[in-house]
Order: sequence, then C-alpha cells, then structure tokens
Amino acid sequence: MLSWPKLVNNTRSRAVLCGLALALLGGCTLFRAEETSPLRQATAEQLMGMLQEQADAVQTMKGLFSAKISGGILPIGQRVQGTVHYQRPNAIRLRGFTAVGSELFEFVQADDQFRLRLPTMGREVTGRPSQTERLGNLARPFQLSVWAMSGVTGSQAVAPGERVQLSEDGDRYRLDVSRAVAENGGTPPVSRRIWFERRNLLVVEEQRLSPSGEVEATMQFDDYRLVGAEHEAAGPTATASTDKRLLRPFKISMKDGQSPGSIQVTFLELVSNEPMKPGELGHVS
Repeated sequence: MLSWPKLVNNTRSRAVLCGLALALLGGCTLFRAEETSPLRQATAEQLMGMLQEQADAVQTMKGLFSAKISGGILPIGQRVQGTVHYQRPNAIRLRGFTAVGSELFEFVQADDQFRLRLPTMGREVTGRPSQTERLGNLARPFQLSVWAMSGVTGSQAVAPGERVQLSEDGDRYRLDVSRAVAENGGTPPVSRRIWFERRNLLVVEEQRLSPSGEVEATMQFDDYRLVGAEHEAAGPTATASTDKRLLRPFKISMKDGQSPGSIQVTFLELVSNEPMKPGELGHVS
C-alpha cells in the first residue's frame, strides 16, 4: 500500500488497458450519452447536505499524487511526486519528492499549528496559521495546496452560520457561500463559489474569494472515481447512481488568482478511512 515503484507500474498497466478498452468500445459514445442525460433538480439545502455527507464520510484519507507546478509559485521544483495524509477534522500532512525519491518538502498542519520542513534548503519553519508571514514567499503555494486537497478530504462543507445562495448557471448550479457576519455590519461578502454539475450533482469547480471580493484561487475537479482498492475497477466511468460519499476527484487543477501560477494534481491512489499508523500524520512541534 502506498509504495511508489509498485503503484506506478500497476497504475500504468491499468491506464493502458482502460485506454484500449475505451477505444474498442467507443468511449466518445459514453461521453455523448452523459451529455444528453437530463439535468437534475436540487435545492440549496440538499446541496449543503451532500457536502456535509461527503465530509462526514471521511475520517482519514491517504493518497499518492503527481503534481505539475507552473508560474514559479514553488521554487523547489516544477514536477513533484507527493503523498497526502489527512485526518478529520483538520490534520493534514503533505510531502513532496523528486522523480528519484529525494524529499523536497514536508508540510504538517494540525489544529492551530503548522510546520514546514525543506531539506534541500536546510530550512524549517513553525507557527500558527495566523503567522504565515514566517513562511515568506512559500506561504502562498502551501495555502493553495491545502485548498486543492479539500476536494479529496471532503472539507468543502458549509460551516454552521454561513449563508448560502443558489443560482442556475447553464448546466450547473452555483452555490455562493458567505461569511456569517460582515466586519462592517453590512452584507457579508461571498467567501466561496461552488459549482455543481447538474447531471450528477458533483462539485466540478470552486473559487475562494478574499474579503474584498477578489478571486484568491480557482479549482476544477475532474475524473471522479470510487476511492479504495476494492473500488478501483469502477474507474472514471462511475456515475451518479454510485454512492457519492465514496466518490473523489482524481484530477484537480488550480489557478492562482494573484499570480500566473497554477497547480495540476493527478492522484494515482486514494484510500479512505484506513487507520493511521504511528507517524503518518507527522508532528508540528
């Protein structure tokens, strides 16, 4: 489980077989059939409930991913192999490696503490989330990385007290999430915009906004699959009839709203609700 050489070989084999099967069976026909399926109806309360179910369904998440980073937002490499370990409610550990297995970074966040270790630079920084200035120019890429992982950890749920407004946006629903209280006593600003594909009601895009209304980041979620080795055969053909609490996007694309930078994350494996072994979540002290 979660062994890079063995996993990559198995993943490549499955990818080749799936590609040949789709070519022989006419994958484009399946795509057209999905496009012509009827749009589903949902209320804001139902969509909020779905997000909460997705969050409740995950106690732990482990994953292997490959990331392509552009725009110079991460000075330690443009292509990174990585691992993610998450435990509800807010403990997360991200590690990045070069193609030959050398460790590039380790980022751990739990409760109100974080720790960033950069072996290649001989640097280690600790602090609280409100003290991200200690990270300097590294604060931005790691904030973006944590946001990107929200699609697989199920941490997109609407918090108690937050306000929502639902609107139709073509073949999508858009759920605007506002902060509970405005700082100046006026209308609370929108903090997130979440788009749902109306044919399957899966989250396909999300924006994070600053208090002034500027777009902080835009994330797109694709290639939903059932997580866990026992469900790998379902692959990208999983549909809305499947239990959505087990579906997670295996491809996440993020665009930084403050720079030309972008991050593309492709997961090779995701395993949910497997007990954490000692040390897998790292430490922040």
